[in-house]
Amino acid sequence: MFDALSERLEAAWKTLRGQDKISESNIQVALREVRRALLEADVNLQVAKQFIDEVGQKAQGASVISGVRPDQQFIKIVYDELVQLMGSTYTPLADATPLTIILMAGLQGTGKTTAAAKLALHLRKEKRSPLLVATDVYRPAAIDQLMTLGKQIDVPVFALGTDVNPVEIARQGVEYGKSNGINTVIIDTAGRLQIDAGMMDELAQIKATVHPHEVLLVVDAMTGQEAANLTQTFHEKIGITGAILTKMDGDSRGGAALSVRQVSGQPIKFIGVGEKVEALQPFYPDRMASRILGMGDVLTLVERAQEAVDFEDAEKLQRKILEATFDFEDFLKQSRFMKNIGSLGGVMKLIPGMNKLTDSQLQTGELKLKRTEAMINSMTREERKKPDLLASSPSRRRRIAKGSGHTEKDVSSLISDFQKMRTVMQQMSLGQFPGMGSSPLGQGTQPGWRGQPSQMARKKKKEKKKKGFGDL
Repeated sequence: MFDALSERLEAAWKTLRGQDKISESNIQVALREVRRALLEADVNLQVAKQFIDEVGQKAQGASVISGVRPDQQFIKIVYDELVQLMGSTYTPLADATPLTIILMAGLQGTGKTTAAAKLALHLRKEKRSPLLVATDVYRPAAIDQLMTLGKQIDVPVFALGTDVNPVEIARQGVEYGKSNGINTVIIDTAGRLQIDAGMMDELAQIKATVHPHEVLLVVDAMTGQEAANLTQTFHEKIGITGAILTKMDGDSRGGAALSVRQVSGQPIKFIGVGEKVEALQPFYPDRMASRILGMGDVLTLVERAQEAVDFEDAEKLQRKILEATFDFEDFLKQSRFMKNIGSLGGVMKLIPGMNKLTDSQLQTGELKLKRTEAMINSMTREERKKPDLLASSPSRRRRIAKGSGHTEKDVSSLISDFQKMRTVMQQMSLGQFPGMGSSPLGQGTQPGWRGQPSQMARKKKKEKKKKGFGDL
């Protein structure tokens, strides 16, 4: 997401590089690039104009800080304005006692039913007990879809079929939640092909009947600035408390994320970043601004890792690294762990500085990882546990190559690289780094198992002896 916007903004910073200060003339060039970037990202025209005015005023009035380049200072100003534009802070969901009621709304095709299930899973991870209520009696198989998703994420679904009035289903669903120890009810309503008066009235009736604490509008992020206009229209007609932007992973522009809050006045509470039911993230304006400016998002990466990691397994892995017994089974576990966090491309984009990787480079990385997994999966359990068996057995390597659809050379290369990696990991765990000494300054010894003097250190010692310095 935001790839196109990030690239265009990069051009704005370049106009200020090499300048000794921010001036009225050079800032205008940079602002033109920012304006062009926002409009190409499909940001609302009025929002883009207001943003440029704010950035321009603050940039021209900013005093140059010693040691900070003009382009760095300009990036900081843009960052602050992006955060402000998207809502300043994360707006959490309501958490009422004893029961929180959430009403989902939106047009057809935005992923509303899936978003309801994603939200339920998110709340279950937060130790809340959600209930999904199926009131979409119009779309074929809508109730079946919600039932299937509920079973997939282990969340109960309340449904009365397609012959009952949606308002009555919603009322009974809430009553069911109250009497069964549920603390959060999520009501999935019928979608609309467009702003339909009859269905909007039905939505208003459901709202008046169940009195929800949250009315969340699900919006397709790929509709750009239309997403903001839609949010505003729904808010005027039924009153919403926030939005969920879906399909953010497929939107390289980002106009919706930058426009919704400013145009509609309502916060973005969550974003959908994939088709999987786990792919829902709370919306943090500061983190999103950091991603847009190519600074990564370490906090989100850490949170994803904390959800996916098994700390007992992590301790075992650490011991195996220290003892140089890390094997191919461990490699597969780490590969699966990475997949639980997200795609290789998605993870890389969260790491500062990694936004420069091209799609081609990321695809190459994904391909290499798949090839490695294919070769490991062709090994026996004993071979995975004892990689040294493969180093000394050409027949085993040939069998693995044939079974995985690769060459014997590929398998040999994998085993060689793995052994090198295992050695380096052990060295690093002992505080030694390849190409540096074991002392804090990296002088005197070359990394090794016993800290032997490096070849360079031995050579210098001999030269000193020749000059008469002895062992001084």
